[in-house]
Amino acid sequence: MIVQELAPGIRYAVTDRHGGVSPQPFGSRNLGGATADDYQNVLKNRQLTADQLDLATDRVVWMRQVHSPDVQRVDRPWGTDAPPVDGIWTTEAGLALASLGADCAAVLLADPVARVVGAAHSGRAGTLAGVAVNLLTAMAEAGADPARMTALIGPAACGHCYEVPAAMRDEAAAAVPETFATTRQGTPALDLPAGIAAQLTRAGLTDIRRDPRCTIEDPDLFSHRRANPTGRFAAYVWLEF
Repeated sequence: MIVQELAPGIRYAVTDRHGGVSPQPFGSRNLGGATADDYQNVLKNRQLTADQLDLATDRVVWMRQVHSPDVQRVDRPWGTDAPPVDGIWTTEAGLALASLGADCAAVLLADPVARVVGAAHSGRAGTLAGVAVNLLTAMAEAGADPARMTALIGPAACGHCYEVPAAMRDEAAAAVPETFATTRQGTPALDLPAGIAAQLTRAGLTDIRRDPRCTIEDPDLFSHRRANPTGRFAAYVWLEF
């Protein structure tokens, strides 16, 4: 886990499954509170991760992710009563935004001039509903400019591995054509990162980066499709002071 620069004055990090306290099948850095893991393990893992990222645990915002298109501005963590949203954004320095995943893509957005950052959880339903674009739109209404924004699409199930029924692929491609994919075995699949990148491009964003790791293929990451039950890793983004 390495802290990297997303844009000047803006940092991000993507965790892996190592370095925590959770037992198998959640071993070991499970950050997902909605899993069957002991929640005390999750809290300990979140504390360990915040310490390693030099963040305050009580300055990390966790969403109650429900595969929705809904986004919301935040200026502090919700604690134990997070609303059901899949995108959050802030202008508060030192407030880290976290997006959990185990095949779905985290989408991190940043405008270093307007000093605004955002994080979304974009799975199949969220991608088709446009959660990443909704996040970008909300940030733009607060002064962010898509032309100078940077996006990172985090690790996710890739188009060679994310097998789905043909009808599901057709439905997704009708809404977002770039999601159309085929597995290495020649069966129908979805490429969510490609679809998200296309949505952001159409919304005016040009600096789009992608973490190339496939969650299904990479044993260092959690994957709901590869193993169920399993844990969740997280992508964090924050404004420096």
